[in-house]
Amino acid sequence: MRLSQFTKILTTQGQISFQLPSGDLVPSHFHVTEIGKVIKHFIDCGGKERIETAVNFQLWEADDYDHRLHPERLIQIIELSKNKLGLPDAEIEVEYQTDTIGKYGIDFDGTSFILTNKTTDCLAQDACGIAQEKTKVKVSEVPSQNSCAPGSGCC
Repeated sequence: MRLSQFTKILTTQGQISFQLPSGDLVPSHFHVTEIGKVIKHFIDCGGKERIETAVNFQLWEADDYDHRLHPERLIQIIELSKNKLGLPDAEIEVEYQTDTIGKYGIDFDGTSFILTNKTTDCLAQDACGIAQEKTKVKVSEVPSQNSCAPGSGCC
């Protein structure tokens, strides 16, 4: 989800809740302790130089049960961050610590912001020798024919 989408949703909400991939909710007394611009400048395994930019939110919970972050306040923090840091309208990644710091994508289900698992991938599969996954066909589904002519589907 991009920053503009997140902010637009916030304007329609009376409260903010985040749900972990496990289905558990981040405790309602969380704080957004950081909003930042993260620039990743790297070389992929195919030798191509790449630059990725994301907007980073860090969620944190403490024993401060008397304060809740309201949508209007988070919008103010986002606007300040946009002005001071020059935040782009980039994808948001969320950091939240359970056992260790996890990085999540973000989605919305109409009620809560859903923290989604992020995965790794090879960005240069054509250059580093990873074979494309072959289509698997069940032999029982191959049409039976007496000859193996080109285009017949038998081989």
